[in-house]
Amino acid sequence: MPPSRRAGPSRKPSLRTERSLQRDGYRVLAGMDEVGRGALAGPVTVGVVVIDETCRSAPTGVKDSKLLTAPAREQMVPRIERWCVAYGVGHAGPEEIDAVGIMGGLRLAGRRALALLGVVPDLIILDGNHDWLTEPEEVGLLAFAGGQEGPSIPPVRTMIKADLRCSSVAAASVLAKVARDRLLIERAAEFPMYGWEGNKGYSAPEHFEALRVHGPCDYHRRSWRLPGLLDGDAVPEPVIGQ
Repeated sequence: MPPSRRAGPSRKPSLRTERSLQRDGYRVLAGMDEVGRGALAGPVTVGVVVIDETCRSAPTGVKDSKLLTAPAREQMVPRIERWCVAYGVGHAGPEEIDAVGIMGGLRLAGRRALALLGVVPDLIILDGNHDWLTEPEEVGLLAFAGGQEGPSIPPVRTMIKADLRCSSVAAASVLAKVARDRLLIERAAEFPMYGWEGNKGYSAPEHFEALRVHGPCDYHRRSWRLPGLLDGDAVPEPVIGQ
């Protein structure tokens, strides 16, 4: 069994948990985390970072992406990529989330991240208390995966606050956050009214106000209760970018 899941708020991520698991026989470990689950627009994104016994301490400053500034996260990416054995970032777009739900979207993004690795981990450390990666297939999920089953899912160990405890998971959260933020900033130029360069598609006053005035665009999760798509409202055509 891994060490206790309790972690103090000031504790920095380390490889203590990973080393304990490696001593238990899981030599190739993958840390996995997601970003964008609660956003109104854009994809849900999953990062995965693989380490083995040859990987030394993570680059200085690696921690949960929410605790880093945007410039610090950007600077951390190449250091993480050089440090780990393999890495991947997968996305599931808003239209996929609308079709299969957020849990199905998470699984799609996670499978896509795993498919980029080139190695098969012995175990995945997944942040949180719910294993959304190996949940049963949602209806229509394989259609968005090109009809292919994709790579088999290694065993998963869920861990609350893993992004605060485990260097591999914290590193995965940084890769996922940077990749998703870049996508939202790119689309912000196409849809400037929503303020995505600042809010990254999440709930924010300017985002809600733009939705009330303009309605959603084709990068919004239109199955969600967005302003302009509330019960009883007519469903408008999405705003199309230039």
